[in-house]
Amino acid sequence: MRVLWLLAPALALGSGSAPPGWAAAVPAEAGPPLPGPELAAQPFWSGRPRQGANCMNATPPPAAYFRAAHELGIEWIRLAYDKWKPAGRDFLLGNVDRYQGLVPADLAILKATLDRAQAEGVKVVLAPLSLPGMRWSQNNGGRFDGRIWRDRGYWEQAAGFWRDLALALKDHPAVVAYNLVNEPAPERDAGLGDVDDPVQARAWYAKVRGSARDLPAFYELVAGAIRAVEPRIPIMVDAGSYGRPTAFAYWPGPVAGDQTLYAFHMYEPYRWSSPENLQRSRPFGYPGSIPTADGRQQTWGRAEVARFMQTASDWAKAQGIPPGRLVVAEFGCHRRAPGAAAYLEDVLAAVAAQGSHWAFYAFREQPYDGYDYELGREPLPAAYWQAEQRGQSYPVQRAANPIFAPIQSRLRPPAPGCAGCRPATSPAAPAAAPAPAAQP
Repeated sequence: MRVLWLLAPALALGSGSAPPGWAAAVPAEAGPPLPGPELAAQPFWSGRPRQGANCMNATPPPAAYFRAAHELGIEWIRLAYDKWKPAGRDFLLGNVDRYQGLVPADLAILKATLDRAQAEGVKVVLAPLSLPGMRWSQNNGGRFDGRIWRDRGYWEQAAGFWRDLALALKDHPAVVAYNLVNEPAPERDAGLGDVDDPVQARAWYAKVRGSARDLPAFYELVAGAIRAVEPRIPIMVDAGSYGRPTAFAYWPGPVAGDQTLYAFHMYEPYRWSSPENLQRSRPFGYPGSIPTADGRQQTWGRAEVARFMQTASDWAKAQGIPPGRLVVAEFGCHRRAPGAAAYLEDVLAAVAAQGSHWAFYAFREQPYDGYDYELGREPLPAAYWQAEQRGQSYPVQRAANPIFAPIQSRLRPPAPGCAGCRPATSPAAPAAAPAPAAQP
């Protein structure tokens, strides 16, 4: 997720205008189409769309976190570990400036976390925010690190990292996919004016194809390294331009074989959904007219949301990729944004029409509360933040509410007393990490 409230420079968001050739909007929620041919190596993704959530918390989630997710009906967690306290400079990687092998102490923490998820009946997709030559902005003083998109030497280091990690986690029952990198942006500072214009995007890609900015080629290399040691694991690949659905348009075809899941993120219109909107004297509302990055007014509502997301489905259909291999891997908005409930409903209606898997952002994020929809619309008291600064916990009240309702109504909680809903025995693991402050 582009967490701009912690970054100094604003990221390039594109024009926000409607790309040429958008399909007609989906007028209402429909039953999901069949997902298509199975991912033979990983049946978790076959049969029906899977409902999940993102976890990018500051500490490893304890068993209680996964248990709460399971009880709500969250089937998988898209897990990023980059905020966790590392043994060296960068968690698990050691130092992204030069990868030299997995850090054993960090790997042990990650394995214990995966063990807890499996014990509570929740599957995991690993989604690193950093790779060699690409340190996540929040761990880099708010600065974008795009070395990996300028120097292919970092590609080889990234492939080595993923090969090592896949071997270390080989056959772990909790892991159902590897999301190779979160929100790649090889287009940034590279002369692509409007990624939402497929003509411009394809012309740009023709110029950079074969260079360090060739995202499909990067994915092919890294996926090959993983499958050399773990051929059965599905690979999840984000679209470029920070996971923007329109950014698939320049890809010449599918990547990394038939065990690949194609992911995009949905936060548009970003000037409305982001925390900065709440700092305005009169915040933008949804649905409504919202300025684009270049100052033009654009009307956003259910039809526009559906059209924007449909660009990914249109590309997949043209490539022969079935709906069951598309993933809306992040979507959301600040919980206090005017019209948040309507927006989440409209996004999920479009997801259902596509028949895609999905994961909302975020489930009980800690310490930031802006995307914790179970808290409703009211701000947390000052005492919460004071306790956070002291390193102490502060009880918060989570409950069903109108903002969380669009998500909660689509989850599939296990039946009471359901035998086999969680594994009968839990794998041996170190003691769980302390519960995050924002958890009851």
